[in-house]
Amino acid sequence: MDTVSPSPAEQALTATAARVLPAGSFGNLPGDIVVREGRGCHVWDESGREYVDFLLGSGPMLVGHAHPEVTAAAHTQIAKGTTFFANNRQGIELAAAIVEAVPCAEQVRFVSSGTEADAYAMRAARAFRKRDKILKFEGGYHGMSDYALMSVAPKRPGNLPRPIADSAGVPASAGDEMLIAPFNDLEATAGLIREHHDALAGVIVEPLQRIIPPTPNFLAGLRELTAQYGIPLIFDEVVTGFRLAYGGAQQFYGVVPDLCSLGKVIGGGFPLAAIAGKAEIMAHFDHAKVGEAGFLKQIGTLSGNPVAAAAGLATLAILRRPGTYDGLFKTGRDLIGVLGELLRHAGIKAQVIGAPPLFDVVFTDSTAPIRNYRDMLTGDTKLAARFNALVRARGILKGEQKYYVSTAHTPEDIGFTRDAWNDAIDELVKERQRG
Repeated sequence: MDTVSPSPAEQALTATAARVLPAGSFGNLPGDIVVREGRGCHVWDESGREYVDFLLGSGPMLVGHAHPEVTAAAHTQIAKGTTFFANNRQGIELAAAIVEAVPCAEQVRFVSSGTEADAYAMRAARAFRKRDKILKFEGGYHGMSDYALMSVAPKRPGNLPRPIADSAGVPASAGDEMLIAPFNDLEATAGLIREHHDALAGVIVEPLQRIIPPTPNFLAGLRELTAQYGIPLIFDEVVTGFRLAYGGAQQFYGVVPDLCSLGKVIGGGFPLAAIAGKAEIMAHFDHAKVGEAGFLKQIGTLSGNPVAAAAGLATLAILRRPGTYDGLFKTGRDLIGVLGELLRHAGIKAQVIGAPPLFDVVFTDSTAPIRNYRDMLTGDTKLAARFNALVRARGILKGEQKYYVSTAHTPEDIGFTRDAWNDAIDELVKERQRG
């Protein structure tokens, strides 16, 4: 167990953060760690403590930190200029690579964040359908816009389909344009779509909702229902894009939406995201094709940034290499198997859920598979937080919910992680015994 105290330099930075930042952080992780650098799947904090990194910048660093080829691509572009507010070769080539890779992508529009991508995807569906309401799924995360911050993590889930705002400052009127369905419940979703189909502009879904996999036929059934009524289906692939497969979740699950949002991986660690989809819907970004009434205005100072696009192109080139995804999935499966076995051996009731490139443990007494957000509420969040703290102290960095796996994680990293998990689980058992 790492008992090294933060260095005076890190303590000073933390104190400054507490003074100048609300809650002492950027709003992502708590401000109790200040990361100095990262290489491969390891990061070091300002005190020099080393961690095996399963946070990966919340997912973008799929090929690891400071990958030489990604870094070289970014450096080459930086020497030529960092932003132009105009078309550039790197952005055009990245858009072409996305169109080639992603099944639904006929055209691409770049933005700078996943929040923007999701917001514009919903807006594009509204422009296309000339309707206002969007159906999303309880527990589904689609960024920080007013419409997205509905029933992401309600503490007291209400009566569906009425949404519950997740943040102060969200207008009550935003909820009037959202319907909430239970993830993985095709029957209930079908009922809502049939009842509200004439008012629905679109349906947005994380094909892998946080760490909850879709049940067999759920996505295919959703595709069939939305197609029946001509309602655009939006896959939020900010997390799953280029992670579950080179063509994303739509390739992995074999279901093609009308639109998707992309982020994280496509920027290679720089701020970049995109909306991609069918040309007839993407045409609403083109005034010449749809006219004033149908035009969807979108301007972003850093949209298609050449440095981010260069890093994204280099990342995609690495991912296209034979065996890359086989290796990524093997690492993830090994980790999932190890964690599940350690918990079973210790007699701790839990489920390890997700997919090999991203997963986590839910400490629950329930033996029924976790299918939706309300099933997740059976988990012991205090025990999960304690386990996260224990593994952090043993040199493992992760977020509140998710282990992100990279192509840079090695068998040695798996061994180190196994030992850290084993020691943390032993401590959990001892704490239980002490009462």
